[in-house]
Amino acid sequence: MRRVNAETHRVTPPAAATGPAGLARRLAVPAGLLAAVAGAFAYVGAVDPNEPGHYPVCPLLRYAGLYCPGCGGLRSAHAFVHGDFAAAFTDNALAFAGFLGFAVVWTVWVVRTVRGRPVRIDPGPVQLWGVGALLLVFTVVRNLPSGGWLHP
Repeated sequence: MRRVNAETHRVTPPAAATGPAGLARRLAVPAGLLAAVAGAFAYVGAVDPNEPGHYPVCPLLRYAGLYCPGCGGLRSAHAFVHGDFAAAFTDNALAFAGFLGFAVVWTVWVVRTVRGRPVRIDPGPVQLWGVGALLLVFTVVRNLPSGGWLHP
């Protein structure tokens, strides 16, 4: 059971959460997520999305002729896995930024977990609307005639 120190108002972790066994237990979720992401990237790295027939075609691109924010994401991940960061950025700049953002957030998560500090990612409405606006602007610009440089 957690106890709160009356003088510092800090939560004292239970005895089971300290030590090597407690640390391994706290790192289980970040390690599991990293394993899942690494497995997905390994699959995309091994099965080339540039070869037709391996992955389904984007329905928005097929039926409307428009690029969605995810179009080119698999090609970007494939190039990222193979260390071709210029091609990864060219295929989908937003996905490339997302890969780097995931790496930063995961690293902060692990460091805070090792130090025994809580990890709290609690975006407010402004941040969520900002992400939505970024996706919308990215989608609109890449489908404009002048946004050809954002095509996958």
